[in-house]
Amino acid sequence: MGLKPLDRMAVWLATGLYLSYIPSTLFGALSRVRFFEWARGRRWTGAGLLGTFAGLILAPLLPTAPVSFGLFWAGAAGAACWLCGRAEKVFGVHDDPRIVLDEVVGFWTAIAFLPPRLPVWMAAFILFRALDACKLPPWVWLERLPGGLGVVADDVGAGVATNIVLRVLIWLVPWFGL
Repeated sequence: MGLKPLDRMAVWLATGLYLSYIPSTLFGALSRVRFFEWARGRRWTGAGLLGTFAGLILAPLLPTAPVSFGLFWAGAAGAACWLCGRAEKVFGVHDDPRIVLDEVVGFWTAIAFLPPRLPVWMAAFILFRALDACKLPPWVWLERLPGGLGVVADDVGAGVATNIVLRVLIWLVPWFGL
């Protein structure tokens, strides 16, 4: 029995238009190569990196006015919770690595209300990936929330932490945000 159209759409959007399948296939194949023995049994597929990159690529299209951005972000986060929840039901696994829409929203959280400058966005990219991969408390606990909320909340938490660190960096080194 095939998927319902709504489930197909949710999987399509939650996986970044199926782009998250590319690194899963690549790293799955590479993990079978003897040189990559260290990768066996790890959950890392590279899909989260691709999802964050998608957030970076889409960032110039985000609204720049604070109220517009805030409303857009709230709608995107809510939609991501619903879509990721629906996709994880299809996959049958909580926070399946193929779901990358949470990284997109998490990255947008990381750059929220910061100067839209390439150095800031690149620093956000690197720091967000590091914090999202580490899954430190308290946002590791957010991942335990049920459904799509748990899928998205830990990435939003890593995005908030990234945003705070970047604000401190801009405060300490003002030219960084220019």
